[in-house]
Amino acid sequence: MKKVAFIFPGQGSQSVGMGKDLYENTQIAKDMIQNASEKTGIDFEKLLFEENEDLNQTQFTQPAILLVSAIAVEVFKSKCDIKPEFVLGHSLGEFSALVAAGGMNYLDAVELTHKRGQFMSEACDGVGAGMMALLAMEDDAVEAICAKERANGKQVWAANYNSDGQVVLAGSKADLEVLVDVFKEAGAKRAIVLPMSVASHCPILESAIAKLAPYLEKINDTFGVPVISNVTTKPYNTKDEAVELLSNQLIMPVLYKQSIQAHMDAVDMFIEFGNGNVLKGLNKKGVSVPTYNVSDMKTLEEVLEVLND
Repeated sequence: MKKVAFIFPGQGSQSVGMGKDLYENTQIAKDMIQNASEKTGIDFEKLLFEENEDLNQTQFTQPAILLVSAIAVEVFKSKCDIKPEFVLGHSLGEFSALVAAGGMNYLDAVELTHKRGQFMSEACDGVGAGMMALLAMEDDAVEAICAKERANGKQVWAANYNSDGQVVLAGSKADLEVLVDVFKEAGAKRAIVLPMSVASHCPILESAIAKLAPYLEKINDTFGVPVISNVTTKPYNTKDEAVELLSNQLIMPVLYKQSIQAHMDAVDMFIEFGNGNVLKGLNKKGVSVPTYNVSDMKTLEEVLEVLND
């Protein structure tokens, strides 16, 4: 039996039509989308399958991505009873991982991530928040520039460590725009200010922590499969740990690359559940085991074939 880990994408993986193939071909997806719509008052059929502006607004993006990931896992489980060694998500994806681990009901998690998106937006209102992607710079060099610029009064932090040579920054959009040339002069191949109005995983989101707390109380006391923390790269499997780590995740950087590299020797493969294959792409650098994805019926069958070899 192959040893596998389940991994889950975060914000940025969304696209109109995501989950539609699973919806059209399984009753599981139909039921889960209907139940999520009733739970939250969000019309997920419209949000996921029709052209709209809401899908890129963080309070809708987050529950939509989580729901599609949860559907992909449930459809997979209906065809295969393999249990992961651990689960791991990128940013928002850690909540999808929590659901897959049995740490939270998917409906409570859909509601939680909807509120999480709202609270993140509220924390960034009037701040002029933004994010920037950097390519081809060493982590130490990025961190040194950020520390120097913060000492000079700028709001800029490393937010996501995605893969070797790919770091995302968060902070003041105006400050990030000023620093584009600084990073390029320091060796960045690209320094791109992203079209975002939220600054994820940095101290700007401090006010969202207390607001999120009541929704984190719905996490189960224990869960059978360990979740790898974005904050520490370490596994956890209790409510107390989850509440602390998922609160801190709002203001601390996502150590995705470090988490994958720390645990890849424990498995034979990673399976990404959800829309597209963003994490499969990130894992091409510095990861010694293959990554497969389950996003529709075709990719599901491909993964089942690999597992049955």
